[in-house]
Amino acid sequence: QVQLVESGGGLVQAGGSLRLSCAASGPTFSYYTMGWFRQAPGKQREFVAGITQSGLSTYYTDSVKARFTISRDNAKKTVYLQINSLKTEDTATYYCAAAINYETLMREAAYWGQGTQVTVSS
Repeated sequence: QVQLVESGGGLVQAGGSLRLSCAASGPTFSYYTMGWFRQAPGKQREFVAGITQSGLSTYYTDSVKARFTISRDNAKKTVYLQINSLKTEDTATYYCAAAINYETLMREAAYWGQGTQVTVSS
């Protein structure tokens, strides 16, 4: 069982930066591929970024590749999402998720956090 708690969201001007954090509880954090998803008002939830258990492989949706960086610290049981050059279209609730592998993460993650709101003003 893994519980995930996101933090770090907020209101920021376009062009600014944020670092989102997702803290996990439980002894098995390092067993999981981790990911970030987001859901904007009126839209479906979409994958943003993923990182494998070791952190050696990362994955991004095309629209964020140059601006977002996912990382993890297994000792701290935390995964991060650094977001630079924020755009108004990045406004969404950002969710952390855990799965046994990337394919499962994309299909149906096992664990989800409650989300953290990111609002980008123009």
